[in-house]
Amino acid sequence: MTRPRVVVLDYGSGNVHSAVKAIEAAGADVELTGDKRAALEADGLLVPGVGAFSAVMDQLRASGGDEVIDRRLAGGRPVLGICVGMQVLFERGVERGQETEGLGQWPGAVVELEAPVLPHMGWNTVDAPEDSRFFAGLSGERFYFVHSYAATEWSLEATGSFPSPKVTWAEHGTRFVAAVENGPLWAAQFHPEKSGEAGIRLLANWVGTLTSR
Repeated sequence: MTRPRVVVLDYGSGNVHSAVKAIEAAGADVELTGDKRAALEADGLLVPGVGAFSAVMDQLRASGGDEVIDRRLAGGRPVLGICVGMQVLFERGVERGQETEGLGQWPGAVVELEAPVLPHMGWNTVDAPEDSRFFAGLSGERFYFVHSYAATEWSLEATGSFPSPKVTWAEHGTRFVAAVENGPLWAAQFHPEKSGEAGIRLLANWVGTLTSR
């Protein structure tokens, strides 16, 4: 059986090599590249992201990564965002009083968590829908988070031919969006590549949805 081809988008963000190894362990052939054609043609595209929302958006726009993501989703092609790579999918991010326009795939803002200790760093459980494909077989597992900002509200309902988005929540001081499954666009606020065996199994669930050409 042919392994799906996944591109990990190399647009200047850090933490990419661990993502490459994790996706390989999850059952895909992986290429780390910023090449637009390769990113458009791959069976799946993984968008990593670490650091500030504004810096990640600047890097995506400078590299044309925003266009690649938009074109893939317009064609119904799978995209997976991780950490800040998830956050930038929302309309805007607010950090230290600075508001930055995001990719606008989902309505709403990424804001600082209201919690006694920030960043939220370490292992945490999640509350996933029973019919989640992303978290299939992973009930009760914990995942590794490192962040101070997140989306704390979700307002998007079913659109077009896609079913209603499946939203997974977690809590640190306040409830926040930990993962989303929305048609071809999936994302996780935590780091699957740092979440041990549970993270590999989660990525394998995503890889298993990809159709190799």
